[in-house]
Amino acid sequence: MRYVCPACGFVYDEELGDPEQGIAPGTKFEDLPDTYLCPWCGLPKDSFEKE
Repeated sequence: MRYVCPACGFVYDEELGDPEQGIAPGTKFEDLPDTYLCPWCGLPKDSFEKE
């Protein structure tokens, strides 16, 4: 599953995770901490949209 930041277009892909922020590949979006922010623009997790 993929989730997109509507402000900047960053895509969080569950298969890839976000290694730069310490999120392992295979991490489900719902399992991300509530404090997760878009690494490109800083928008909060709850702003992301399912692709």
